[in-house]
Amino acid sequence: MNLHKKLLIKCRYYAKIGTYGKMCRKQALHKTSRKEKAMSIKMYVNGSDRKGHINPEIYGHFSEHLGRCIYNGIYVGEDSNIPNTKGIRNDIVEAFKNIKMPVLRWPGGCFADEYHWKDGIGEKSQRKKMINTHWGGVTEDNSFGTHEFFDFCEMVGCEPYLSGNLGSGTVREMSEWIEYITSDNDSPMTQLRKKNGREKPWKLKYLGVGNESWGCGGNMSPEQYSALYKQYQTYCRNYGTNQLYKVACGPNGDDYNWTKVITENITPWHTNAVSLHYYTVPTGKWEDKGNATGFTDEEYYITLEKTWYMETLVKRHCDILNVNNPENNIKLVVDEWGTWYNVEEGTNPGFLFQQNTMRDAMVASINLNIFNSHCDRISMANLAQAVNVLQALILTEGEKMILTPTYHVFDLYKNHQNAELCYSSIEDEKQEGYNLPVISQSVSVNSDNEMTLTVSNCSLTECRTIEADIRGFSFDSVRARILSAESNAHNTFDEPENVTITEFDKITKIDSGITFTLPPCSVVEIILS
Repeated sequence: MNLHKKLLIKCRYYAKIGTYGKMCRKQALHKTSRKEKAMSIKMYVNGSDRKGHINPEIYGHFSEHLGRCIYNGIYVGEDSNIPNTKGIRNDIVEAFKNIKMPVLRWPGGCFADEYHWKDGIGEKSQRKKMINTHWGGVTEDNSFGTHEFFDFCEMVGCEPYLSGNLGSGTVREMSEWIEYITSDNDSPMTQLRKKNGREKPWKLKYLGVGNESWGCGGNMSPEQYSALYKQYQTYCRNYGTNQLYKVACGPNGDDYNWTKVITENITPWHTNAVSLHYYTVPTGKWEDKGNATGFTDEEYYITLEKTWYMETLVKRHCDILNVNNPENNIKLVVDEWGTWYNVEEGTNPGFLFQQNTMRDAMVASINLNIFNSHCDRISMANLAQAVNVLQALILTEGEKMILTPTYHVFDLYKNHQNAELCYSSIEDEKQEGYNLPVISQSVSVNSDNEMTLTVSNCSLTECRTIEADIRGFSFDSVRARILSAESNAHNTFDEPENVTITEFDKITKIDSGITFTLPPCSVVEIILS
């Protein structure tokens, strides 16, 4: 009997025992090279060995004035037939609330260093128009500005994270923006805010002083940026009880010299964190980055291999921070990360619209596990971007909205927010032919004494049976959810639930902990209590 026939017989049996059987059967029909028996891997967990606090902001997001992220994405205007509140789509607000979005970065990106905030306040019909020179050359009417952004954050219940204009702005402009937002004193900026309809100041914690100053934000040297940063941040004051958490522009990918120079020149007196930007580009070529769908198995593995490079980047930049800031009071903020492919055919190349597949879900899982594992130094991370751009959580088309596989990973991982990272390790096994661990994992315990394990299997052809030896934590109940599909599977406006989360009950409690089998290309959330 050939292997394909054996798998079909086996999966007919699995089909009788629920969702996992359906997934196995689907994989067998399309992946005839899968090995019949799942490979077994040992995992070790110590619930009493706490490694650090997982800030909710590690699960943050990014919204730039780029393509249809803001306009015809988050914001449709008060006169739209699409259900909205103050012009902001209600369904998007609810989707973000569901994953407990902790923080949202705005207005850029490259756009931030050409954005002048006073153009985006006051009566909308009187606001100045501007050309978005970075993204598509479109004219924007500035109908979505400071008030609209803070309204959106209040609706979602997330912290606002502003990127200030250091590239083409002035010290006074940035200083007055902070005063306008946060001051309750009797001052011109406070009176202007009240005139525009906001009596009480907002709370603003996170402030980025410039964006990608090594590139689109000014093409500066680290020495030049360090000097300007210290000047600008001096005039970004704390008004009343509001305390700013200032983020300095950090490196592009593996520019370790940038991190070294700025952390030699910028002290904890000046900043709370430095940023890091890194995108997963499958080909490594910006002129042809590869396609979001229709990729080969080899392209899938190369993409995940490049994603795992984030571990090297974080470790090496943290090593520099450990030397220049051994007190660990300058954190690392990965405020742009995600996949970047060629745009979808027929769309504006400046809008960066791409589909989102199960491959992107695996990318998200790997990155979030990496960030969790470095939570002692990483205080925030922001996926690029929230809606309709790059590795988006949500795609829209008129009144239609779909949740992407990446969105579902954030849903699976939300229980890690505000939890304590626990020691966990797994037997080291690399995907054959690639510098890529097959299994990625992280474990935490929250204030409700729930242990959350998030585990992903990147193999396209083989199941993995995980035997988790759990020490220092006792539990009675086990519940779990899973996301699994073919690597190219994605949701469309015609099939919005082609890839979605399902319940996962194929877990066995054993004396030493639990054992479970992951199908290929899958991400699981397991909660023990």
